[in-house]
Amino acid sequence: MPETPAPTRRYSYLGPAGTFTEAALRQVPEAVDQEWKPVANVGEALSDVVSGVSDAAMIAIENSIDGGVTVAQDALATIPGLQIIGEYLVPVSFVLVARPGTRIDEVSVVAAHPVAYGQCRAWLDERRPRHQHMPAASNVQAVADLLAASGSGIDAAIAPPGIERHYDVEVLAEGIAENPDAVTRFVLVSRTTPVGEPSGADKTSLIVELPDDRAGALLELLEQFATRGVNLTLLASRPIGDRMGRYRFVIDAEGHVRDERVADALLGVKRYSPRVVFLGSYPRADRIAATTHDVHDDDAFRDARDWLRTILTGQDAEAF
Repeated sequence: MPETPAPTRRYSYLGPAGTFTEAALRQVPEAVDQEWKPVANVGEALSDVVSGVSDAAMIAIENSIDGGVTVAQDALATIPGLQIIGEYLVPVSFVLVARPGTRIDEVSVVAAHPVAYGQCRAWLDERRPRHQHMPAASNVQAVADLLAASGSGIDAAIAPPGIERHYDVEVLAEGIAENPDAVTRFVLVSRTTPVGEPSGADKTSLIVELPDDRAGALLELLEQFATRGVNLTLLASRPIGDRMGRYRFVIDAEGHVRDERVADALLGVKRYSPRVVFLGSYPRADRIAATTHDVHDDDAFRDARDWLRTILTGQDAEAF
């Protein structure tokens, strides 16, 4: 009998076509020749995953210039049943575009995604100090707003390079971002699944709340990682929202939950914190393996458990 073809998988991403999010999705081998669904915002992308409309969603989670994408962090903290299964890095640069025939000295109102605007504001302040910012839902949507906004007064848009291949616009300036080495980190999010095997260069993401508001509470949380030799690559605070002064912490730790030191740290965090959201263990985009000392490798943790077992069973502990 002929083999039944595998069902088509669907991936949601911040659209329309041409965004940096789409560029991140192009890095996913499993997404090649599958269905890609452009959406208007992060909430819609994650709702697609939760409802089963899509198998996974690509979302921006952090930028090397502006830090964490807070709307994504808050969504992952509050929407249950989601898990990060991959991480991807996209170099970020921007161009300023306008309708054909527009001169740069005619630009007063600039459409841009807020993150893109933040990275390009210094350039605009220098060349068009009296400009106004018109927020857009995405970098490509800024161009769509420019072309559809005959009565809105938008004169130009900040967009990804190559946008002129998709829209009838003219590039007024290239390389307008303040930092030419800017990178955005994206994560691929699916419904909760069994955790895969370590790749040797992994990252584990969590969202953790403190048990109470007192001096040293955050230090005690961080000690759960430090005493086990687990390095953190991200520690960010976000308001919980129930009252002033209450925060949750977004944590990225080097290593995989199947690594003994990471698993032991997570057990310590779970005992300490009233609420822990495990967001996943997945391969790092930069493929940099964690550096550990012998005292924190898997064998050291196993030897310590074996030693304790000899004590409990009355065996000769001196052999260990």
